[in-house]
Amino acid sequence: MSQPKSTPALEGALVINKPAGRTSHDVVEAVRHLVGFRRVGHLGTLDPIATGVLVLLLGRATRLAQFYSARRKRYLCAFRFGYATDTYDAAGEPLGPDAAPALTPELLERLARPFLGSIRQVPPPYSAKKIHGRPAHELARKKKPVELPPVEVDVYELKLLDIEGSTARFQIECGPGTYVRSLAHEMGLALGPGAHVSEISRTAVGEFTLDQAMTLEEAAAARAAASLANRVIPLEGLLADLPRAKVLPIVERRIRHGSRFTVRSSDLQSSPPAPAQTAPAMLDADRWKPARIRVFGSGEKLIAIAEPVVPRIYRPVVVLETESAS
Repeated sequence: MSQPKSTPALEGALVINKPAGRTSHDVVEAVRHLVGFRRVGHLGTLDPIATGVLVLLLGRATRLAQFYSARRKRYLCAFRFGYATDTYDAAGEPLGPDAAPALTPELLERLARPFLGSIRQVPPPYSAKKIHGRPAHELARKKKPVELPPVEVDVYELKLLDIEGSTARFQIECGPGTYVRSLAHEMGLALGPGAHVSEISRTAVGEFTLDQAMTLEEAAAARAAASLANRVIPLEGLLADLPRAKVLPIVERRIRHGSRFTVRSSDLQSSPPAPAQTAPAMLDADRWKPARIRVFGSGEKLIAIAEPVVPRIYRPVVVLETESAS
């Protein structure tokens, strides 16, 4: 009989404020070192020049990543117009001289208008998009041609905040898969002389906001003080927008074996917390999703995520395995 796996000391979500100059993988590796185990994943990468919200899932929480794939994201960023680069950001090589165009709110709002709503966007050549199984950035670095097909993405907000010379600052809210670098590049092409992202900070991924984030240095200090657990959002606090159902031990055993089970509508509790002021008002992109529920068992522990098969009959989509304490 196989032995249950040991439970990591920390499980749930940890929101890190990624520093500029570090890759998302660098941050994951740093947190793996801090927590002492490798079962750490993230809810979407950030470019090396970017700062801000990088949501890390620890332990069994990594199994919940699929349910966050449609979360909206918010950014504060600066677009420098008149100066294009090959990476579409400040880390790239210039593609021409600095034209330094004069900008006005009226001009920028007119430029932004076509990029609102559902749009077709070509990802940057320096991206992780695959071409015949290889990341596009590998080909781009070797100066080989990169041809990526346009994809449909959603941009809900592209709000001009201020202008300083040839740099404009925007607040952006978008759906998954949207490249802010491509927005800057394409707006620059529409203007004429090009543009690139000179600064970018992600301020929210769904309900996870910059207000909750800690730096790697703060995380290390908290770990040394044995208080890092206080900053981890536990399994039971995740996906709080989904209704919850509490089941009896006999039903819990069936669920843990992957069996279907019955939940009456009167047994479902739905009271999602109000999103933070800095989070998107709607957490997910405007797409249909199944009416999933969180299932709690003994000890008020999250044991599964389930979805309906027919009214009142649910099947587990993800079952969180029982683990022994380490």
